[in-house]
Amino acid sequence: MPVKTVLIIDDEPLARSIVQEYLMQYPQITVAQECGDGFEGIKAIIQHKPDLIFLDVQMPKINGFEMLELVDQQPAVIFTTAFDEYALKAFEAHAVDYLLKPFSKERFNKAIEKFLDQPKKPEATTALLETAASSPAQHDRIVVKTGTKIKVIPVQEVIYLEAADDYVNIHTANGAFLKNKTMSFFEQILDPNLFTRVHRSYLVRVEQITRIDPYEKETHILILKSGAKIPVSKAGYAKLKLVLGI
Repeated sequence: MPVKTVLIIDDEPLARSIVQEYLMQYPQITVAQECGDGFEGIKAIIQHKPDLIFLDVQMPKINGFEMLELVDQQPAVIFTTAFDEYALKAFEAHAVDYLLKPFSKERFNKAIEKFLDQPKKPEATTALLETAASSPAQHDRIVVKTGTKIKVIPVQEVIYLEAADDYVNIHTANGAFLKNKTMSFFEQILDPNLFTRVHRSYLVRVEQITRIDPYEKETHILILKSGAKIPVSKAGYAKLKLVLGI
């Protein structure tokens, strides 16, 4: 059996050392690196292209789900976490396995055997993130990667979102940032009382609207506080009227 490369990403040194210790009985698995936060984790995944990562959810800076969203080639995942509420649905559906801390060596071995027998494909990790995103805990900020830097954008700083091929352009007062997600994804997770899909290519923060001008063929133009002009479709105008109560 070919050697499998593994990363351990957890902010607790003791938790990392336990995983490292338990893995010693598996000669077919090699630990390429231990990481103490999601920023280190992203760099290590890019560098080592691991087959599997052991990942904690609750970490400082960015959490485990946010870290995975920023990775282009996603590995299989075994979660090691004490956080067991909304995440369980995502884990059960799409992760290789999840280990609730504190976990026994026997439980750990079951997770490893499951991975070795039936390693999850990268698409499963993508599906996991879609499921995890349905939690309100994931809705108060958006994490983006700009070059080698990672930026955390509080949702209250978002002015509007604009479709850009396979990405969404997130417009803020401090500039625009690309996120590899769909407009439908953001329409699902953002509060519909705060953000309205006014056009197939635009989601707008309602409080940023200063004026709605008629345009042509039953369409309109929004003027935002920033001066941006946003097209409004017929269906988008109907939604806006409901939200604004007009």
